[in-house]
Amino acid sequence: MINRVLMKENLGFKEVELEISQGLTVFTGLSGAGKSVLFKGILSAFALSESEAKLVEIELDDKIDLEEYGIEGEEENVFKLLKDKNTKYFINNQSISKKSLIHLSKKFIKYLSAKEINEFSNEKFLNLLDALECAKNPEFEDFLSHFKDDYKQWLQISEELTTILEEEKRIEELKELASTQIERISKINPKVGEYEELLNLKKKLSKKDKIEAAWEKASAIFELEKVVIDALNLSEKDTSFFSECLNELRIIAENEKIEDLDFDIEEVLNRIEDLSSLIKRYESIENALEVLENKKNELAHYDNLSFEKKELEKKLEKIEKKINQSTQLLTQARMQNLKTLEDFLNDYLKNLYMKNVSLELVDTSKITSLGKDEIKLSINAANLKNLSSGELNRLRLAFIATECRILNSGTGIIFLDEIDANLSGKEAMSIANVLNELSAFYQIFAISHLPQLSSKAHNHFLVEKNASCSTVKKLKDKDRIKELARMISGETITDEALEFAKTLFKT
Repeated sequence: MINRVLMKENLGFKEVELEISQGLTVFTGLSGAGKSVLFKGILSAFALSESEAKLVEIELDDKIDLEEYGIEGEEENVFKLLKDKNTKYFINNQSISKKSLIHLSKKFIKYLSAKEINEFSNEKFLNLLDALECAKNPEFEDFLSHFKDDYKQWLQISEELTTILEEEKRIEELKELASTQIERISKINPKVGEYEELLNLKKKLSKKDKIEAAWEKASAIFELEKVVIDALNLSEKDTSFFSECLNELRIIAENEKIEDLDFDIEEVLNRIEDLSSLIKRYESIENALEVLENKKNELAHYDNLSFEKKELEKKLEKIEKKINQSTQLLTQARMQNLKTLEDFLNDYLKNLYMKNVSLELVDTSKITSLGKDEIKLSINAANLKNLSSGELNRLRLAFIATECRILNSGTGIIFLDEIDANLSGKEAMSIANVLNELSAFYQIFAISHLPQLSSKAHNHFLVEKNASCSTVKKLKDKDRIKELARMISGETITDEALEFAKTLFKT
């Protein structure tokens, strides 16, 4: 729930700070006062609308799962828009991209303005039909859970079988590719650590002449060994340290005698080149050996492909038979609840002075996570795309209300942009009554032009414009009645308008 709005430098609004409670919030005022500017400013913090505001800060007291966006959630989450040369978005002072913010916002915000029909998705309708059945038959919930598990298994087997069928089409090519890599690596037969050892040997060989010359000069020290020992003995000093030192030198000198090693220098260089080619292709000898093992397994898999295919086909046939039986039961249950769902929708549509909708359950013959069913919705035999924005939004309201009625739940925020524009008083009151019912589940924001809707608000804000700027203030009871009267009779408020406003306010 939004409990605070802060906005700065939004066209005519210098600074706006609103404290908002749960329920229905309406913005009223004369045309051109800035209601839409304010409304879009709030939406812009969620990246659901454009705004000229330099700063918009929205505080929500809901717990929101922000982990997938790399943001740490808090008890109260703050959404912020900052605009300078570019627009930047933040949640809890942590940056978020516009694309990610839109994705997140649409999870808990319904913006009923644009002519969209995504509210009437097949999934939502089928879930409502299933919820109606679960209410009558608690065991149906377990049935749905088992069906979803079966579907996941069916999907996995289908994907594996599809992969095999694709492999079959190019099996010879794949076998040749695998064999080529196996032959390339096996021919060289690399060993871990071998390349580094050979490089060290090559380095030593490149310094062979210098090393030999240096040790030839250094060997003169061994000719003086007896002289030094005699001198130490005459001085009655310990000679062991000197003898040990010379022995270590002899060992080192022996190890540095490259000519005694049994190898062919050309073979060493060729071997280094072969190993280097593998490293260049596979990044390391370890990776090359891993590829070798994988390609051997692949080749075995290709040779065994026919058997695997038959086994998967058996599994698929078995699970598909089970799923087909389940989808038949699903369809039967949904058909039994279709009229109930249709009646619920039409109850709300009747109150909203809309024509009835008809729902048809169609078998698509295609297995999905929802079964094989698809809902076809028409209103007075017309396609949804032929409805006006106002009609479509009232239909969306009816659907949301039906959803809340069936599920006895609903969370989030609904934004309604001029939902009562160009409506009669009774139509506006019908919308007000539905919104009042929905406000038990949702926080609702609306721009209102008619007193019927405004009279039902839990928060009523008046937007005004003077010569220099626009302002917004929260109205108390007396001021609300006065504003309702203005909406009834215009700028010149009559006694009749005041009385009618009081009546609306009390009901």
